[in-house]
Amino acid sequence: MSAGPVPILMYHAVAHTPARAALRLSVTPGAFAEQMRLLAAFGFTPLTTGELATAWREGRPLPAKPVLITFDDGYEGVHRHALPVLSEHGFAATLFASTGWLRGAHEAGGALDLMLSWDQLRELAGAGMEIGGHSHTHPQLDRLPDDELAFEVGRCRELLSAELGVRPVSFAYPYGYSSRRVRRAVRSAGFGVSLAVGNGLAARRQGPYALERVTVRRSTGIEEFERMVEGRAVGRLFARDRALTKGYAVVRRSRQLAGKAGSAGRAGVAGKIGVVRKASGARV
Repeated sequence: MSAGPVPILMYHAVAHTPARAALRLSVTPGAFAEQMRLLAAFGFTPLTTGELATAWREGRPLPAKPVLITFDDGYEGVHRHALPVLSEHGFAATLFASTGWLRGAHEAGGALDLMLSWDQLRELAGAGMEIGGHSHTHPQLDRLPDDELAFEVGRCRELLSAELGVRPVSFAYPYGYSSRRVRRAVRSAGFGVSLAVGNGLAARRQGPYALERVTVRRSTGIEEFERMVEGRAVGRLFARDRALTKGYAVVRRSRQLAGKAGSAGRAGVAGKIGVVRKASGARV
């Protein structure tokens, strides 16, 4: 039984001709089918995100070669192209839905390509796919004020619970961005496990609210995919991604600090003006 790290595969769109904005993080239906055949041939056992979290929380043994197949956002191709392949192999999977991007009721706009309808999402759930949360409108959660953060996470869970008749237990951070405050908000909303990106294998020591995933994209060849799921040289496979992520993290942190400094400066100026106006008897 496996006690080591687990590959969590992160997919987005599965389509022959995705929209340009979704192209890089898409895979063709043929590539997806080939990747699933490899998992079957190599003896992998796909689990849902909730199953992995429960096993690690309760100390239950995992299969010899566990793997998670996850989809972010809620693209229509998951229903059209991925579901038949998953059903053929009897594979479990998890889809993280941005509820405001789905077609139909509650639509908020902003989707990058053709999205699932709520009926299709229900069909996926009925076929055994775990449906988790991915926020309502897919913002960078760590940049939101507390009230907007609570809305994005809470509204997503509320809609999934109402539309599917079951409360979601898992969550994935849009863009992979989180912080201690975001993780606390996700936990407070009732989610028991959440996934980041990281482009590394998931390990129990990462904690249930920061599990890492590996990105499967249109450029991922079958040999690279094999190394990825076998956990061979994953660091080298994603060295460029990690470097870019670290660099962008510095930029985002600098912008965030600059924004806070600007807000503090504006508040200070406003406070001084208020004092002057109060001293002069002016109305504020």
